[in-house]
Amino acid sequence: MSLENQPSQNHSFSRKTPEGDERERLVCNNCDFVHYENPKIVVGSVCVWNKADDGEPRFLMCRRAIAPRVGFWTIPAGFMEEKETPEQGAMREAREEACATIVPKALLAVYSIPRISQVQMMYISSLSTADIAPGPESTDVALLRWSEIPWDEIAFPSVYWALAHYQQVHNQGVFAPFTNPDGQNGDFDLAAAKSLIQPVL
Repeated sequence: MSLENQPSQNHSFSRKTPEGDERERLVCNNCDFVHYENPKIVVGSVCVWNKADDGEPRFLMCRRAIAPRVGFWTIPAGFMEEKETPEQGAMREAREEACATIVPKALLAVYSIPRISQVQMMYISSLSTADIAPGPESTDVALLRWSEIPWDEIAFPSVYWALAHYQQVHNQGVFAPFTNPDGQNGDFDLAAAKSLIQPVL
């Protein structure tokens, strides 16, 4: 339940352990309302354009204009908004970051990043057109061949994970969604994540 739906709007919170709980929570000193702080859900896509003249797939990559990791490359992804589905969120993020129209095709992976309390849902999506442009959160966007992706300038480990997992299943019609790669628990280890990538798609 949101704070807006509480009978008292004069909230003053302290951290304490509510009765029957075993964790400290933010509890209102006036009405005992418990404000739960839960993990955030991130949605994103490996966005593929399969209609290039040479028949080679292109991948939508965005150079970040905002912190964290300004200037590094990522796939379109971001926090879900209220009252939207994960697929709608993935479509919105591609539109906001790259002015791209995409169609989510399959859930690629669900990653856990406990150090920052995130759950990340990544899709394989197709681009409806090759028309893209930088949105407010990007300084540059590009449709790149696999060999053209700037592998030394990737923003986050989970971007490597998603691209590596796409690499494993892109020729499969049906597959089970991935979780974190073996041995990778969400620490910010770019070198370990990059090691998953094979040079040839």
